[in-house]
Amino acid sequence: MVGISAGVIGSFIILRGMSLMGDAISHAVLPGVAISYMLGSSYIIGATFFGVFSAALIGFIGKHSRLKNDTAIGIVFSSFFALGIILISFARSATDLYHILFGNVLAVRDSDMYLTAIVMGIVVIVVGLFYKQLKLSSFAPTMAQSYGWNIGWINYGLMFLLTLVAVTSLQTVGTILMIAMLITPAATAYLLTNRLSIMIGLSTVFGVLSAMIGLYFSYSYNLPSGATIVMTAAVFFMLVFLFSPTKGLFQQIKKERVDEV
Repeated sequence: MVGISAGVIGSFIILRGMSLMGDAISHAVLPGVAISYMLGSSYIIGATFFGVFSAALIGFIGKHSRLKNDTAIGIVFSSFFALGIILISFARSATDLYHILFGNVLAVRDSDMYLTAIVMGIVVIVVGLFYKQLKLSSFAPTMAQSYGWNIGWINYGLMFLLTLVAVTSLQTVGTILMIAMLITPAATAYLLTNRLSIMIGLSTVFGVLSAMIGLYFSYSYNLPSGATIVMTAAVFFMLVFLFSPTKGLFQQIKKERVDEV
């Protein structure tokens, strides 16, 4: 379910050049997790709040200063992540929060699984309903504005979905590795097709396969689940990067040699 949700959202993150934003949100939720833990409430509430707040703060800084967007992202996500580490040090026990950092599939409870299923359903339904708006605003934002669509609200809506996916993936892959699940399967799919619908489908397939194969090796060889899932996704990417029939490295070298001849 994480592979499907991350694959769908990651495709739009890749196309919009917002990989750093995904990284920022996945790290910025940590203070919310720590505060929720210390207050004895669900980490979902705190993590979602800080995720949405970080996205809004990045937009506010970028709009009201001379700083470029990537600079604002770097400031916010590093500050929030540092705050989260400090808050973890004040927690009574860092065991559960350690799982939040690096992921542990054994720490996933039934409630986490149901929440992940709900978020997956929300992501699929919302993207399906607003596919045309998301597609056009990704490739031609000026044209989307000419239709009267509010690009800002579309971006914030996408950031909200990204936050939900990041929060529900904490127990599985953790905040540090979450960005890899958002970016790597989508980047792998991007090297195989020029059509968005096919890219989303391939991205979800790579995300699901990475999760399943990664968990198999994690269980078989007693390896960390989150790191094993991410490394599996990285292997898929390297294979496609090298051997893609249209955009692979070997294919590019072959074309260059033919052109020289």
